[in-house]
Amino acid sequence: MIASLKKTLKTVLPIAFGLFLVWYSYNSTSEEDRKQIIYYIKEADLFWVSISLLMGVLSHVSRAIRWNYLLEPLGYKPKIINNILIILTSYFANLGIPRSGEILRATALTTYEDVPFEKGFGTIVTERVIDLIMLLLIIVITFFLQTDIIIDFFKSKGFNITKILVLLGVATIGALAFFYFIKKSTHPFLVKIKDFVTGLLQGVTSIFKMKNKWPFIFHTLFIWSVYIGMFWVIKFTVPETIDLSVSQLLVAFIFGAFAMTATNGGIGLYPIVVSSALAIFGISSVSGDAFGWIMWISQTLLVVVFGAISFLLLPLLKRTK
Repeated sequence: MIASLKKTLKTVLPIAFGLFLVWYSYNSTSEEDRKQIIYYIKEADLFWVSISLLMGVLSHVSRAIRWNYLLEPLGYKPKIINNILIILTSYFANLGIPRSGEILRATALTTYEDVPFEKGFGTIVTERVIDLIMLLLIIVITFFLQTDIIIDFFKSKGFNITKILVLLGVATIGALAFFYFIKKSTHPFLVKIKDFVTGLLQGVTSIFKMKNKWPFIFHTLFIWSVYIGMFWVIKFTVPETIDLSVSQLLVAFIFGAFAMTATNGGIGLYPIVVSSALAIFGISSVSGDAFGWIMWISQTLLVVVFGAISFLLLPLLKRTK
């Protein structure tokens, strides 16, 4: 009973929080600003929105192809079309239940391609680790490109940059000391942590030993380039954001990436954090909100429409086979 309640809360709370943010954002905006935001959304140039959606589709196809490069060394090579449908279905599931998509993805791979669950799930974990590394790389690049702006922003919010840098230094040294301690420790619990981290590192480094390592790296770079591209083209849908540079938009892109993991598909939170990031560069809240909503609505509709179609098609393809 308690376990069931916990699962229900994990499902309901993120959705409730996202809907609360939508309500809060709506009510904290003046009627005149709401009308302007809605106007921007309605008048958004469909050409650029379509380009963004096309890029979104290409990222899913590329991810499906890349997935096979992880599965092939294990002795499996699913059909690309099945990979695409499974990935879209998993994204669709994540909109309802956070993190359920990964489980569904591995389960569907077992059902439709006879890949053992633990092996399929292992490749998904490896993918997530690679994507996390790519996001961290983008964060580092963005910080160096927009160092002055980011530091000034934190200063304006009352943060002491020196203290932050000292804390980061202490945290880094502490982390290194912790990993050294784990490496030398023989405690059963710490040994499990060491084995888990070692497994992840081996999973990541194995990419450089695989037969198709260069195609895998190409698709990884392509996927994240497309992610940035589909975000970048949306700037042409709002007059005030047209002159923003790629490095400026990267700041908002990073904010949005974290928002996507905080609530189901970024519902409610995504437009708020993207608008806040764009405000650093002098973009008004109206234009920032419009940008965030156009981006979120278009990509969410893509996942909902194609995810629902994929959910229906997968059983039909299996039956046909």
